[in-house]
Amino acid sequence: QVQLVESGGGLVQAGGSLRLSCAASGRTFSSYAMGWFRQAPGKEREFVAAISWSGGWIQYAGSVKGRFTISRDNAKNTVYLQMNSLKPEDTAVYYCAADPSPGAVVSRTAGYWGQGTQVTVSS
Repeated sequence: QVQLVESGGGLVQAGGSLRLSCAASGRTFSSYAMGWFRQAPGKEREFVAAISWSGGWIQYAGSVKGRFTISRDNAKNTVYLQMNSLKPEDTAVYYCAADPSPGAVVSRTAGYWGQGTQVTVSS
């Protein structure tokens, strides 16, 4: 069983930065692939970034590549999403996901999800 709690969301001006954190409970965190998704009002939840258990494999959505960085600290059971050069279209609720399979994380079929944290980017 893995429980995920996101934090770090907030209101920021366009061009600014935020760092999201996702703290995981459970002794098997280091064996799970982790990912970030987002959902804007009236839109489907979309993939943002994912990272393997070792950090050796990382994938980004095209819309955030070069601006967002995913990382993890297995000693702290935490995964991060550093978001730079934020745009109004990045406004959404951001969710953390976990699964033993990286493929499941990328395909939105991860077994564990957090409750989300709101990110609002003003123009």
